[in-house]
Amino acid sequence: MSTLFLTDDDVRTVFDWCAAIDALRAAYSAPDDPARFPSRTMARAEGRWLRTLSGISAGGLMGAKLIAASIATRRASYLISLFDQETVELVALLDGNSVTGFRTAATSALAVDVLAPHEPLRVGVIGSGFEAQHHVRALAAARALSAVTVFSPNPASRARFLDRLADLALPMTAADGAPEAVAGADLVVCAARARDEQPTLCGAWLEPGMTVVSIGSTLPEQRELDTEAIARADVIVADNAAEVAHDTGDLIAASRAGVDLAGKIVSLADVVSGRMPGRPSTEAVVVYKSVGSAVQDLAVAGMCVRRAATAQAGTVVPVGVSPVLK
Repeated sequence: MSTLFLTDDDVRTVFDWCAAIDALRAAYSAPDDPARFPSRTMARAEGRWLRTLSGISAGGLMGAKLIAASIATRRASYLISLFDQETVELVALLDGNSVTGFRTAATSALAVDVLAPHEPLRVGVIGSGFEAQHHVRALAAARALSAVTVFSPNPASRARFLDRLADLALPMTAADGAPEAVAGADLVVCAARARDEQPTLCGAWLEPGMTVVSIGSTLPEQRELDTEAIARADVIVADNAAEVAHDTGDLIAASRAGVDLAGKIVSLADVVSGRMPGRPSTEAVVVYKSVGSAVQDLAVAGMCVRRAATAQAGTVVPVGVSPVLK
């Protein structure tokens, strides 16, 4: 078996939002299995870290994503490897940069599809960068959107957000503040890197029936939702329940403040599969909290490899990794 290498340009060429959401729906319909998808690991040393997310999917592939980062230089590299489960041959290597952004937004769209009311959604977005833009595109592929309002501190960034999403032909406006972007929304998307790790969404702004997507706090030192937002959530749906509960700054701070998290947190897999309800009532405030997982990386990377093979995209590596008898 030859090994296919997909550059970031290759990934963006073959990627499709609907196909990604379908692949993720299939992946999350399977039962949670920590043995197949163990907790991520982090190696740290003086402003540098290496994160590993690994898993064995139900689709015939197993693999891992490595993220190498230098805080001092503000640089990161992403590498995804996929192996055939039976032959253990190396099927593909992918630049995982765009995969990471795509899979985060596509999983959020899947979560919204099972959590938000089935009606055109008014969306408030905090943040205007590529994650925020990806989320609007993913949501538009999954559900009907009636309006989008965005806030980020830089007016030029807000204008750029509106310009880059103009092809969606949706009613979109920019707000002068985060509370104004949130007011009256059915769905709130938090996709902004908080300065000094101060929360970007306050619980005081939330209204009954809102669905909140939070993707920006994946480490203990990061904050995105304040303690009141966590306290007001009737349900917190997590892509990885254990890591959301114990490894995100939002929930660590809420727990230390005395917020009772017992019974609030349910896994996305349980909701997608129908094993657990996601929204207890129309008036409930529901939070989807994401830290990212190998489930998402493998589902979307595998989808990209299949589409690349059909489109004859990517580069066949002239040398390979040969399995050995053990």
